[in-house]
Amino acid sequence: MNLGESNQRFGIYWLAFGYTLALHVLDEASHDFLSVYNPNALAIRRAVPFLRVPVFTFQSWVGTLLLFLTLWLALAPLAFLGIKWVRTLAVPAALLVGVLNGSAHIVSSIYLKRWMPGVYSSPLLVLAGSLLLRSALAKRGEPRKRMQHEPI
Repeated sequence: MNLGESNQRFGIYWLAFGYTLALHVLDEASHDFLSVYNPNALAIRRAVPFLRVPVFTFQSWVGTLLLFLTLWLALAPLAFLGIKWVRTLAVPAALLVGVLNGSAHIVSSIYLKRWMPGVYSSPLLVLAGSLLLRSALAKRGEPRKRMQHEPI
């Protein structure tokens, strides 16, 4: 399947990652993610006092994620242009939010022998993160050539 040149593919994977992350947030929210996350965050705070792991209310958690997703999707036009700093931003996002987060849901479900909130969408998140990472690290595509009839 040909998804176009490098910048086009990167833009497609950028959008796919954003929509997959939105699906993952819905998966977590519908399976009471905060009932698992907040007690662990408090335990980490007690064990490592200088590490200020945030504790969320449902409203602050959803609001923060909605803000992040809105900004992510608003940057999509720049992703389709292959802007260098957007490609750079995609690397840690794909690694941390996609591959590592999705893998953590899967591994913790196996380790605890129960379905953790967000595990259903995690394979898609790992896939979307991997594709975005691969595309972000690929050689940047050539700038789009101007057509003869286009204004300068």
